[in-house]
Amino acid sequence: MRDLREDHDKTQQEIAELLGTSQTMYARYERGANELPLRHLIRLCDYYGVSADYFLGRTDT
Repeated sequence: MRDLREDHDKTQQEIAELLGTSQTMYARYERGANELPLRHLIRLCDYYGVSADYFLGRTDT
């Protein structure tokens, strides 16, 4: 998550706003302290233009 966010020059706050959550909660998702809800996974995949498998590290493409 962090790599994709940084590759797109976005802050945690910007992505948190996209997801409709707080920066603190988004930081917890990035650290793995909280599970990312499916609705956020879908939103992030659409935003970054990647598959869920790519986002989850299950494929290189």
